Amino acid sequence: MITSVAYIAMHSSPLLQPGIGDAGGMNVYLDRLSRTMAARGVDVTVFTRRVNSDVPVVIEVAPKYRVVHIEAGPVSKLDIREMQHHLNAFTGGVLEWIQKRNRAYDLVHTHYWLSGRTGVQLKDALGIPLANSFHTLGKVKDDARHPHEEASSLERLMSEEEVIATSDCVIASTPFEFDQLLEHYAAAPERLCVSAPGVDHTVFKPGSREDARRRLGFGDEQIVLYVGRIQAHKGTSVAVQAFADLLSSRDAVRGAVRLHIAGGESGAQGGQELEICRDLIAQHGIGDLVRFFDPVPHRVLADHYRAADVVVVPSRSESFGLVAAEAQACGTPVVASNIGGLPYVINASKSGLLVDHHDPRAFAAAMASILYHPTFAERLSDGAVAYSRKFSWDATATRLLELYEGITALRELRAES
Repeated sequence: MITSVAYIAMHSSPLLQPGIGDAGGMNVYLDRLSRTMAARGVDVTVFTRRVNSDVPVVIEVAPKYRVVHIEAGPVSKLDIREMQHHLNAFTGGVLEWIQKRNRAYDLVHTHYWLSGRTGVQLKDALGIPLANSFHTLGKVKDDARHPHEEASSLERLMSEEEVIATSDCVIASTPFEFDQLLEHYAAAPERLCVSAPGVDHTVFKPGSREDARRRLGFGDEQIVLYVGRIQAHKGTSVAVQAFADLLSSRDAVRGAVRLHIAGGESGAQGGQELEICRDLIAQHGIGDLVRFFDPVPHRVLADHYRAADVVVVPSRSESFGLVAAEAQACGTPVVASNIGGLPYVINASKSGLLVDHHDPRAFAAAMASILYHPTFAERLSDGAVAYSRKFSWDATATRLLELYEGITALRELRAES
């Protein structure tokens, strides 16, 4: 029986607001999973790098769920390249914290390639199994990267291969990611497992569009919504261009439509992507029809989903696609890229639509088919709510506990032999 788990997320804390900097779906995943595991009686410690001296070293988030901030390098935000130089200090700090308190963990589960390298060392030092979730894969990201994006570093690609070879279980979010691990990394299939993330259905659930708009102060115009970090890989500028293309073919009889962008710039090229978006908005003269919103807490984000007529997810790659899952749980159809895990998250033509090749005109046409046809939109809305029920944090926790039990039992058998 699994009683205690160490989660490692060096580069981003689960307590950060998603949509700012490096915080995104992985942060939501870690926080919701940790809360669900703790509610089931599993003691969870999440180790992350300390970036703020005003934050306590240990935060007891909930009974049996704590976040430990390890000092490694400057107590400030760093990008991934800078963080790599402090990886040994971080790993040493995690080990020291565990050993000083005589903590015993059944296994370590790392998140992202950088934390995976810490996990490899903890596996040996503590003699416990290692599970890893990448959330994004360097080679997959490179295959689809925007010309403005930097290629993955050699250190990242080599680290991913080392973590895959060393982990007792590499956890893919979807069968599509499972296949990518086989194709791009020649991963051993017996060490690969599939466990999809979940959706918090107590927060993300259907509700009145009119009530949501009233709470947010919106009018009765149609709304296209983009949620996520502003960066080329997420396709923010594709959403803007697609919206402009939608307007160019829309007649006045159909009424007003607006584009809402909820998220903050992220990564080294985030500022550049935001500038591209602003240039497109100015070029097409649509400044009065596009609104930017800072990242918001989940309860407010759920109202943004409910207020929207369609959510657009034009990512260049996604291991899963949490925004699509959350939007559908609120009953809002999704138009998304036909890549990565998104075809797994979206039931094509029943809960949303999938678009090939990141073509803004194709996104515009897909959005128009929903915005201009209320009966079709209503059918997609019903299908979105129904399909979203396959994703829950309880199901995720159940599946992961099965995987954890399996790799710990296998390690014990090997030790005995």
